[in-house]
Amino acid sequence: MFGWLQALLPSKPALRLRGADRRLLKLLRGRYDAAATNPDNIRHWANADGLSANAAASPEIRRILRNRSRYEVANNSYARGIVLTLANDVVGTGPRLQMLATDPAVNQAVERAFADWAAAVNLAEKLRTMRMSRAEDGEAFGILTNNPALAHKVKLDLRLVEADQVTTPTMKLSVENAVDGIVFDAYGNPVEYHVLKGHPGDLTSGLALQYDRVQAGSMLHYFRADRPGQSRGVPEITPALSLFAQLRRYTLAVIAAAESAADFAGILYTDSPANGEAESVEPMDQIQLERRMLVTMPGGWKMGQLHAEQPATTYAEFKHEILNEIARCLNMPFNVAAGNSSGYNYASGRLDHQTYFKSIRVDQAHIGRAILDRIFQAWAREAVLVDGLLPQSARILSTDWSHQWFWDGHEHVDPAKEANAQETRLRNTTTTLAVEFARQGRDWEVEVRQRAKEIALLKELGIAAVEVVPEKQAVPVDTGDEEAADAAA
Repeated sequence: MFGWLQALLPSKPALRLRGADRRLLKLLRGRYDAAATNPDNIRHWANADGLSANAAASPEIRRILRNRSRYEVANNSYARGIVLTLANDVVGTGPRLQMLATDPAVNQAVERAFADWAAAVNLAEKLRTMRMSRAEDGEAFGILTNNPALAHKVKLDLRLVEADQVTTPTMKLSVENAVDGIVFDAYGNPVEYHVLKGHPGDLTSGLALQYDRVQAGSMLHYFRADRPGQSRGVPEITPALSLFAQLRRYTLAVIAAAESAADFAGILYTDSPANGEAESVEPMDQIQLERRMLVTMPGGWKMGQLHAEQPATTYAEFKHEILNEIARCLNMPFNVAAGNSSGYNYASGRLDHQTYFKSIRVDQAHIGRAILDRIFQAWAREAVLVDGLLPQSARILSTDWSHQWFWDGHEHVDPAKEANAQETRLRNTTTTLAVEFARQGRDWEVEVRQRAKEIALLKELGIAAVEVVPEKQAVPVDTGDEEAADAAA
C-alpha cells in the first residue's frame, strides 16, 4: 500500500563491509585452555583462589606449614640432609668483612675487631640457623640487643626468635597496616614488631598473650617474598612436603612387602584337585622347622618358597625421580640432595652445579643486604664509642665505612684444570688477583702480604722460592680418531 511512498523517499544506502571490517564488529573472546573448567580438571583446580599474598599466607596456614615442615625435617633423613647442606653451602664458616676505605690501617683494624666480635657472638652459627629456618619455617627473626655478659668490648648481640613468637594475639582482622605481628607505616615500611614473651608451644609458659614491641631498627626479618606485597614467609620446602611423604610411604611399603615375603620359610601346595588324591592337610596350618633338618611332605604336596616381588627394579629409579623433584624447589642438583654422584660424569656434574652455585650467590647477596649490612652498621655505631678498639681516624663520623663481604669459595672438581684456567686468565689480563681470590673466599690483600712475608723469610733463610709453572696442554691433532683426541685432551 505504501510502496509508492517508499519509492518517492530517498533510500538509506546499504553498508558494505569487507571481511576484515565485519570481523571487527563481532565480539572477540580470548580463550586459554588452562582457564577452561571441565569434569577432567575441576578437582585439580579446586583449591585455586584469588587471595592476596598475605591472605593466602594467613597465620593459621603458616602455622600448619611450619609444623609439617619441622616434622618432616626431624624425621626424614633426606629432608634433614638437604636443609643442612643448603645452610652449610650458603653460609659455610661464616662471612668475612673487607673494608674498602683508603687507609689500610683503618681497614685492618676494623676487620680484625669485627672478626673478634663475630666469633664472640657465634655469628656464623646463627646465620646457618637462620638459613635453615628460612627453608624449614619460611622466615627467621633476629633482634639486635645488648648483652652485658658478652666477652667483647662491643656488647651488641644477635638474639634469634622463631617465627611462632612474632605475632599479635589480640590483633583483629580490621586493623589496618598490620600483618600478624608487623605494623607498617603508610608507605609499607615496617615500624614495629610484636614478639611474644614466651613461645606459644612452650607448655610451661604463661605469657601467651603478652608481647614486646620491638622497633623495626632493632629487628632483622629474613625471608623470601615470592609475591608482591608479601609480608611473611612460608617454608621453602612447602612444594616438596607431599613428595617427602610419598617417598617415606613408598619406602616403608617396599620394606614391609619384602619382610612379609621373607617371613615365610616355605609354602605347601598341591596340583591335585579338591578332594583328590592328595592327603588332607589343615588349611593355613603352620609347621615349625628346625635348621639343617630333612623333612618329608604329605602325599601329593610340594614345598616352595614365596618369591619376593619387592623391591622392584624401578625402586631406585622412583627414589631418584622423587628426590630430583624435591630438590628442584631449592635449586639443588640431585647429587647434592642425595649425596650420591655415581651416575654423574665430569661435564654433567659441572653443568648441574652452575645453577646451584648461582642460587647460592643470590642467597649470600640477600644475607649481605638484609642481615650483615644492618649488623655492621649497628656494630660500627657502638664500636666508635669504645676507647682503644679502633684507630682515632676510624672514630670520626665522616670515616669511609664502605665494605664488602667474602664467603667460602667452592672447591673445584678438577683443581689442575682450574689452576690452568686461572693462570690463563691472569696472563691475558681478563681477571685480577682480587677476583681470583674472591672466588676462593679470601682477601687478596691479606694473601699477597702473607706471600710477601713468606718470600722474604725464604730469602733470609737462604731457601730458593720454587716457582711452579703450569704444564702446557698439548693440542690434539684431528686424525679422525676420537679416542686419540680424547687422550690428547
